[in-house]
Amino acid sequence: MPLMPRRVKFRKSHRGSRAGNAQRGTNLNFGDFGLQSLGREWVKNTQIEACRISINRYLKRKGKVWIRVFPHKPITQRPPETRMGKGKGAPAHWVAVVRPGHMMFEVAGVTETQAREAMRLAANKLGIRTRFVKRETH
Repeated sequence: MPLMPRRVKFRKSHRGSRAGNAQRGTNLNFGDFGLQSLGREWVKNTQIEACRISINRYLKRKGKVWIRVFPHKPITQRPPETRMGKGKGAPAHWVAVVRPGHMMFEVAGVTETQAREAMRLAANKLGIRTRFVKRETH
């Protein structure tokens, strides 16, 4: 079952703007280590799922993983080799709008080296520049 909303008010949405930086969801709120985006991109539901699988496989289900992005936006696509006109295409997949500074994944209950490697594997699944962040201890 792909990652997507259970129900939406409207089937199709406008493309919107990806300009600006993330205003909220930029801090580590749950885990001790995180993966923060440095670029702006539409991240597909399949990419998020691939990241989740790679993190859980590497950590062998130890620790706890939080996914801080969710694909709320439907992206429509026309059938191939279709003439112009005849309206907007049907929803093809769902994306999460990710802006610079957004915390995408968080991990707790593992060592820093384990978390760093798990986040590196997850970052390879995304087509976006990211950085590894850790919680500052006061």
